[in-house]
Amino acid sequence: MSTPVKFPAGELAKRLKNITILGSLSDAQLRALAKWTEVVSVESGETVVKEGDSGSALHLILQGSADVRQGGRNLAHLGEGQFFGEMSLFDDLPRSADVVAAEPSKIAVLQKWEFWGYAASQPNVVLNILAEMSRRLRAANQVPGD
Repeated sequence: MSTPVKFPAGELAKRLKNITILGSLSDAQLRALAKWTEVVSVESGETVVKEGDSGSALHLILQGSADVRQGGRNLAHLGEGQFFGEMSLFDDLPRSADVVAAEPSKIAVLQKWEFWGYAASQPNVVLNILAEMSRRLRAANQVPGD
């Protein structure tokens, strides 16, 4: 069972900057967002998210690692600084895979309602995120050789 733990807020803000959709936020915005983010400790073998469950949070691995599994097979191994579930901040679609801690880990969890509670008071945060998502979509849709 995950247990809330303390993690330095300044360090958490620096780590949040590495999440692609949050990368364009200012340091002050990231420090404020860090206050809305919970850090939990999970044991090796613990399921962090379960395939088919409603997605409601973005997760960032601060220490440790996790395996992404679908239908019993490993799809990916995620390490420190990697994240998953970012799109669940924007939609209610079910999780497409299990994510299981591969070792004792510390994971930052930003719940959708916490994110939108913060973003409601900071409209420029949403604009920065939408601009980043637009850049990512344009890059994904670019035809080779253009």
